[in-house]
Amino acid sequence: MISGQTIKGSIEELGAITKVDLCVMDLNGEVIATTTDRDLLDISIIISFANSPVDSQVIGDVHLFKILDEGEPLYVLLAKGDSEHAYMVGKIGVSQLQNLIVAYKERYDRNNFFQNLLLDNMLLIDVYNRARKLKIETSVPRVIILVEIKHSQDNTAQELLSGMFAPHSGDYVTAVDENSVILIKTLSKGQSYEEVAQIATTIVDMMNTEAMLSVRVSYGTIVEEIKDLSKSYKEAKMALEVGKIFYAEKRVNAYNTLGIGRLIYQLPESLCKIFIDEIFGGKEVPDDLDEETLNTIAKFFENNLNVSETSRQLFVHRNTLVYRIEKLEKSSGLDVRKFDDALTFKIALMVINYMKYLDNKNN
Repeated sequence: MISGQTIKGSIEELGAITKVDLCVMDLNGEVIATTTDRDLLDISIIISFANSPVDSQVIGDVHLFKILDEGEPLYVLLAKGDSEHAYMVGKIGVSQLQNLIVAYKERYDRNNFFQNLLLDNMLLIDVYNRARKLKIETSVPRVIILVEIKHSQDNTAQELLSGMFAPHSGDYVTAVDENSVILIKTLSKGQSYEEVAQIATTIVDMMNTEAMLSVRVSYGTIVEEIKDLSKSYKEAKMALEVGKIFYAEKRVNAYNTLGIGRLIYQLPESLCKIFIDEIFGGKEVPDDLDEETLNTIAKFFENNLNVSETSRQLFVHRNTLVYRIEKLEKSSGLDVRKFDDALTFKIALMVINYMKYLDNKNN
């Protein structure tokens, strides 16, 4: 339903331009919005007009009009002033408000449509029938961009996204839970994942600079048909979760770049435990290592197992770095200077992070 504040803004602007007093009332004579402090007509007259078969009437210098919603009266508009001028302004006001009602209903219907579509609550035939009725193109490239917000009570993120991506360009903003906002982004032919990544990064930067919000953003794969949007949404959700577990330092995560993290995410917990026991046996697991050692190994991996470059970036002597690596080898049985052992250790770290995530989720 269109808000009273929206109606008020509309008639105040029209009244200021035309110098005509305007008032919108419901069918029971309650004032919704007005540009004057005076009572233009007695409430009984308003109620009588609302229940009459006519759509407009004039009493003295006040013109009464019905504002219709799909042929049924919803509000009554009063326009007071010079006869012809007030009549014309009243008709304009009715047209303006009826268009607003249609626009708000369409927005609500589209929002409801996309929510049910993303949650797989619609039959395939209904998807295309409703999309056609709502004038939504069904065969254009789209991608789901998911924005996770920390404060569920804050609507700022959705408002900012709605301001950035307007429906007239084919983009829609909605939400299916309290912790995230969904952008259904329509793409032009030829737009690639590189452009989608730029859009996602822009959203992170904009949320931070405009509203001081720290958000995480993820996106699924680009789909060509509207029926496949739920698939892109599920992928974006997985990318968000996998990103939090394995790539915590990244603010943007794409489903098509999750790599080995996506594989580990889909492993059962029992298989993860077997893997850790098989690799480390009774030896020290990475979870028990001190932070200095873990940071050293992380930097070593970043530099593609290059001892000299890693020691330079850590501002330590090469021999100090070698000592730390050998210390890790003694405790874990893995020499991360060798590719196979480095790969095993890297995967083990990711599996342990995943097991921690599962423990926290279950508690």
